[in-house]
This record gives sequence, structure tokens and C-alpha cells, in this order.
Amino acid sequence: MRLIGMLDSPYVRRVAICLEFLGIPFEHEAVSVFGTFEKFQSINPIVKAPTLVCEDGEVLMESSLILQFIEATKTSGKSLWPSNPVERQHDFRALGLALAACEKSVQLIYERNLRPEELHYEPWLTRVTGQLLAAFKALEHEVQERQAVFTVAHSHATIGAAIAWQFTQSMLDTVVLASEHPGLAELSARLEKSPEFQKYLPIGPGI
Repeated sequence: MRLIGMLDSPYVRRVAICLEFLGIPFEHEAVSVFGTFEKFQSINPIVKAPTLVCEDGEVLMESSLILQFIEATKTSGKSLWPSNPVERQHDFRALGLALAACEKSVQLIYERNLRPEELHYEPWLTRVTGQLLAAFKALEHEVQERQAVFTVAHSHATIGAAIAWQFTQSMLDTVVLASEHPGLAELSARLEKSPEFQKYLPIGPGI
């Protein structure tokens, strides 16, 4: 299998690190949706990262669907989700918050960096910023309230939360303040030292 995309994308990095934790072999190809658009287009005409090219050549997209496919077909039952239904529900919520934070970060970065300043729409920026801050506030609460889980577990929730925090801090640290999110800052710092995170550092041209 081939994972296509740059590791400074939180979605690409999430898939790579989760595959590593699951023990699934794959090849990573650092192809950018911006700098090498035509090359990406030749692999996946939709040019969406992450893209997973399966053994038979079929192309899959969306990080959650890619990982759901992997756990359903490649891991012999091994999963990064807890088996307990209540704990799984909590992890679904935490990962949903992390993915929402990534989405709002990307929207804010695109608006700031890709659209000419004279075309910035301030009501939209204010709205997205509010959603971003709300997502991280709720995610920080999850980390603080479920310290036992976030301290020891390597799960979709903990991996997703750490990756979302690193990504946003790398681009929007003056918007989402580390001083207001000590649990997330500690979680990210700890997981970033792990071999799985170190193997797939967030290297790329930036959004």
C-alpha cells in the first residue's frame, strides 16, 4: 500500500502514525497537493490528501475511512479503539473534536494565507476562530477529565488530539494559546517523543 500526501497535513500524519501503531507496512510518498499538483493528480484525479493506494490499485480517501478500512481488513482484530462501548463513545467524541479543530484550523489558514488580504471576510474569520477555540476548549476538557486514558493509551483519540494540537500550534499559536490548554500541550509533547511520532515528523511546505 502507498500513502500519498505531505506529513505537515494532520490528516496524512494521522494515518501514517496510526498505521505504524497498528503494525501495518506501507510506503509513504511525499506528494503535495500544491507544489506537485500534477503528480498528485496522476495518482488521484481528485487530488485529496491523504490518499491510500491499495494493493489492487484502488484509491481510498478520508483519514477516518482509510483507518476504518485498515482495521476491518488488515489487523486481525487489532484496533486503536477501546473495546468497551462507553469508552469508545468517549473516544469518538474526543476524536471528533480533534478533527473539527483541524478542519477549522485549515479554514482559517487558507483564508489568511491564500486569499488576498483585501478580500478577507472578517465575519467569517470571527466565526471560524470561535469554532476553533470551542473545539480546543472541549478537547482540553476531555483530556483533563479522562487523564487516565490520555496518559497511557495509544488510541485514535489520543493520537488525533496530539496531532491536532501540534498542527494548530505550528500555524496558529497566537490564536490558540498553549497556556490555556496545558493538558493538550503535555499530551502532544509526550507523544511527539515516541518512536511512532518521530518516524513521521510534520515535514512539508506548509499550507
